[in-house]
Amino acid sequence: MNPDDLSKRGTAGRRAGNPAKKPVPPAGAPRPATAADWVAGARLRTLPLAIAPVALGTGAGIVAIPDGSWHPARAALALVVALALQIGVNYANDYSDGVRGTDDHRVGPARLTGSGAAKPRHVLAVAASFFALAALAGLALTLATGQWWLLAVGAVAIVAAWFYTGGKRPYGYYGLGELFVFVFFGLVATAGSAFVQALTVNLEAWLGGVGAGLLACAVLMANNLRDVAQDKIARKRTLAVLVGPLAGRVLFVVFMLVPFALAGFWALLYPLALLVQFALLAALPACVIVLTAKTPREFIIALQLASLTALAYGVGLGLAFAL
Repeated sequence: MNPDDLSKRGTAGRRAGNPAKKPVPPAGAPRPATAADWVAGARLRTLPLAIAPVALGTGAGIVAIPDGSWHPARAALALVVALALQIGVNYANDYSDGVRGTDDHRVGPARLTGSGAAKPRHVLAVAASFFALAALAGLALTLATGQWWLLAVGAVAIVAAWFYTGGKRPYGYYGLGELFVFVFFGLVATAGSAFVQALTVNLEAWLGGVGAGLLACAVLMANNLRDVAQDKIARKRTLAVLVGPLAGRVLFVVFMLVPFALAGFWALLYPLALLVQFALLAALPACVIVLTAKTPREFIIALQLASLTALAYGVGLGLAFAL
């Protein structure tokens, strides 16, 4: 037998019996992002901040409708706008902080871009997709109400969401993050949800928006208090960095409790609003945790409790107005 034939048979046998293995990534290389990682990138614990003002504003809007009838489809579209903006800004934040190097120092959950699990352009594309979804839902709301100026409000909201951590001078790096969430996830989302119902904005919507906005500020403050040391290294001057950890903890408590004083006022006119005070069962433990926290995990628990408080507050006060 020809030795060359033996060689070929041996090679063929090795190919058949030992298929080529996939290359093993070098030690320390980030693993590719899974579906669960992409879901985590949406930061689900922040989504109550989008739901709360829509529920609250819809309830306030029903009060202003003469016959009490309301528009469920408009409420659903307003919810899509709020959720899509919230998720979009979360992915945009992931992208911007990742490419800027800010997340190289983070102590919280790993981010898609900063960890290297996903390519920056992919994270950016997902963020843009959710902004586009918010724009489409906003366009549908504009057509339903006939109020074309709503397009300008939506455009400003998307631009503000991007420049929170994007661009050359992101305002989130200059202590203005809380102002952003107060305005857009408090006043604008609540008043806007009321307006698309009644084509007017009443006092219930404005003061309700103040409460929802303050609770959104509390969630952001808890997040930033956790990252104070790392943000200082990254030169990210959040409000928590600017005022210091002690003042930041006090501000968190103020943000959490003032909304309940407002709910107490509304209970004089809407008795069911008194039930909103049960949300203090989550709010007070969050305050205690933040005032005494020593580890990042404690701030994460406080953040989760603050998000739960915001959801209970928005839905509860909205129902008190509507019923």
